[in-house]
Amino acid sequence: MNMLQRTYQCVLSLALTVPLSVSAQEEALPLPLDEVRMFTGALDRIRMSYVEEVDDRTLLENAIRGMLSGLDPHSSYVDGRDFDMLQETTAGEFGGLGIEVGRENGYIKVISPIDDTPADRAGIQAGDLIIQIDGKPLRELLPEEAAQMMRGAPGTEVTVTVAREGQEPFDLKIVREVIAIASVRSRILEPGFAYVRISQFRVNTGNELEEEIEELYEENDELKGIVLDLRNNPGGILQASVAVVDAFVSQGRIVYTQGRLEGNDMSFSANRKTVAGDVPMVVLINNGSASASEIVAGALQDHGRAIIMGTRSFGKGSVQTVLPLDEMRAIKLTTSLYFTPSGRSIQAQGIVPDIVVDDAFVTRRSRSVAQYNESDLPGRLANANGEEAAQGDAEMAEALISAEEVLVTDYPLNEALNVLKGINAFNPPAASNSSGTFAQRDPN
Repeated sequence: MNMLQRTYQCVLSLALTVPLSVSAQEEALPLPLDEVRMFTGALDRIRMSYVEEVDDRTLLENAIRGMLSGLDPHSSYVDGRDFDMLQETTAGEFGGLGIEVGRENGYIKVISPIDDTPADRAGIQAGDLIIQIDGKPLRELLPEEAAQMMRGAPGTEVTVTVAREGQEPFDLKIVREVIAIASVRSRILEPGFAYVRISQFRVNTGNELEEEIEELYEENDELKGIVLDLRNNPGGILQASVAVVDAFVSQGRIVYTQGRLEGNDMSFSANRKTVAGDVPMVVLINNGSASASEIVAGALQDHGRAIIMGTRSFGKGSVQTVLPLDEMRAIKLTTSLYFTPSGRSIQAQGIVPDIVVDDAFVTRRSRSVAQYNESDLPGRLANANGEEAAQGDAEMAEALISAEEVLVTDYPLNEALNVLKGINAFNPPAASNSSGTFAQRDPN
């Protein structure tokens, strides 16, 4: 019995047993036998008639990839190599360029370069299309496949061909490095005012944040305000985003998820002592702030704990679960949508800031960035609250340029500092509290 015949029998058997594994609250229909026969018939014709011999495993794995890629931009097939990449990425150390990528219209598109990585230093920007790697076209490749091509031994060079809006395609020669990422870093902007940058949400991000804030307290008699910078943060681990919010919010819901199956519903609430619960905050976001970044921004906004400043975030409001098929293969499947404490779904809508400050002012290098969001991705999921659920934009704050050099070149950061100074002028630190200085959105 060949592999296709065995597969046909397995699929027919699966059609009979799938309903037993689905929640009792949902009546699942068996797989339609006519479509199963058509599927196996197509496999058999390809196997027998394709111009080159293709082994059964390749055909079946390609079929799985096709099923998943047709669902949404974030569901995918993960083989042994890709699974290792997932583990490396979440652990925070791997050899490569430091780019978070997605797919749009068959092309590989940059969501964000990671801070202080070879890609960031070479000038890769959010919104860039990567059309070739070492002369090999990337058209129709999956993001995971393109990421694998960019990885390699530290010290080796890779040529990346970039297409950027308003420019002719150009090549960048980038030397790979070990990407060992400290996801949190901080500094003092002015006496009493701290800057905390989170580049990605990884396993230890919550602990790193606590350590950074403790050091800030040790270096200052008091903290009058914190700027939390989530710009160009592509996201990461859900639990890490919960830990970050938990550091600033003393009680209440942080985020919850809802899926088609009851087992995919989760809820996370604040459950520990805050490390900076009474310090006024401004959170900076932009169109490169995605996923876990939006969980943090949305929760702090709903709790009235921080003012959100910048531009509308990316709008990735879906949760992916890695489901093993065997020891070497798995599927990464979108299983639920997440919601902010007040019940907002940000899928394809994003978080709209309380104060809109155009990202084009950030640095000279970023003025030509072509902004794009989850809503631009083909096949993206609709917003669970409806497509008309987007919030209105707020008025842009007036520019007040600081004498600090870093603030001169970073307009939104300068504005965030000025907002914090204004809060302190009218609401000294002793008068603020951990339940939130700003208007809440009725979090559950």
